[in-house]
Amino acid sequence: MLKVTEILRVKGNTLYTGTPDMPVSEAIRTMSERDIGSMVIMESGTLVGMLTFREIIRLLHSQGEVGDTTVRAIMDDAPVSVSPNTDADELRRLMLENHARYIPVMDGPVLMGVISFYDVAHAVVAAQEFENNMLKAYIRDWPTDSEEQSRA
Repeated sequence: MLKVTEILRVKGNTLYTGTPDMPVSEAIRTMSERDIGSMVIMESGTLVGMLTFREIIRLLHSQGEVGDTTVRAIMDDAPVSVSPNTDADELRRLMLENHARYIPVMDGPVLMGVISFYDVAHAVVAAQEFENNMLKAYIRDWPTDSEEQSRA
């Protein structure tokens, strides 16, 4: 069974964080420059929220500009998180139930990374390709009836 820790291993460990008091304009700049869809918001070494493009779009829709708004004002302050041992099926279920495209991975109080819906899809496709290749190799080496009879 595919685990979150394996998805993180394939994805890599680059992680971008912000603080609740940083201006939204700075968060947008970082997200745009790094081509990322979310930032984990940390305060004193503790996960306090998530900022995604969804919250930024809501701000722009309601105010028309970001102005001097801080991340704290718009972040999701209760993000769903998973542990490294969570299996991929449970992760997908949580993402769908909570309409979450990004989920932080926490090992106790330690932030291990963030998994996106794209990361999950990529890992599942890779696992299926591996399984498919293994099955094809197994079938190719499958003994025929004549080989079994000659061994007997």
